[in-house]
Amino acid sequence: MNKHTFRFIQRNILVLFVFILLFAGRCNRGLRAIEAEKAQKAIEAAHTKNLILSIKGIKYTEVHRRFDNGLSFSPIGFQLVPEWKMSFPSGDSVNIYSPRKGKFLNAPVVFDHDSIFNVAWAWLKLKYIKKDSLQFMVLHVKDNIILDEKVHVYMTFYTNDYIKNVLHTDTNTLWRPSRRDTLYIKSMAALANRIPDSSFAGTEPATLTARTKLISVTKETIQEGDLESKSYDEYLLPIYDITIHKAYQDFSYMFSAYVDDKGNVIFRKSNQFSFPEFKESTTAAMKGITDGYLKAYLTTTAGKTLGIPHYSIIMLHVTGYKK
Repeated sequence: MNKHTFRFIQRNILVLFVFILLFAGRCNRGLRAIEAEKAQKAIEAAHTKNLILSIKGIKYTEVHRRFDNGLSFSPIGFQLVPEWKMSFPSGDSVNIYSPRKGKFLNAPVVFDHDSIFNVAWAWLKLKYIKKDSLQFMVLHVKDNIILDEKVHVYMTFYTNDYIKNVLHTDTNTLWRPSRRDTLYIKSMAALANRIPDSSFAGTEPATLTARTKLISVTKETIQEGDLESKSYDEYLLPIYDITIHKAYQDFSYMFSAYVDDKGNVIFRKSNQFSFPEFKESTTAAMKGITDGYLKAYLTTTAGKTLGIPHYSIIMLHVTGYKK
């Protein structure tokens, strides 16, 4: 081996050694950062757990569930409903009342960082604990990552003792929509009744009732969750299966319709595929079915929110049989 070759090998070994040291140092710094983050999370989780232990056994009832603008209604008509009743029998479990099952269910509590924990299969961030109340912010988590929401939801709870002995009221009174909610719905209803494209879901959905044996109507239902007293999907976009007997021909159409504030059904648009050359005739057939069979055979009532009738949208699957 000549002198130049030996020096070349020496330099390369030195470079490799320095690279290994740098890589190892970075790995160590990375591991130290991960360990420090884990330790910080553990400290924060322990702090949140201690806060929960400070209210162990106290019974709470949710009194408000609102968006960060203070309203309990969204622009599409979705209503936030306060309905949780709960207590923490221990630091790692919670008892929550199930309206559907009519009893309290026990669920695990899993603590994370920054006052965030999973309770009854929902991710919440503890905003505050006061003498007679507490508040959570609802989080949306996917694949262990908190999604950045443009609009946040807050759940406020009072102790049962505070509701009864200090406020001298009951939960039904506290659950009533606020004056701001009422004014908001009135303004939305007025807009929707002028501009149908501003329609929104009624918490009391439009109803379709057969007034002849030549038609049958079934509203599709969705299985409710244990912790919900009603299914929001069913009123956000009601779906009706309609069967017409002795129709002019056999057909099957899926389309959406408006139900106005007077209860009139108005064709909106097709929701099924059709070739371009048949689009016009298909749309005409759907309009004809709406203006003919549905108006003649059905009694329809408008969707309502807070008792206020307004334009809303329904989905219709209409099947006709000639015989």
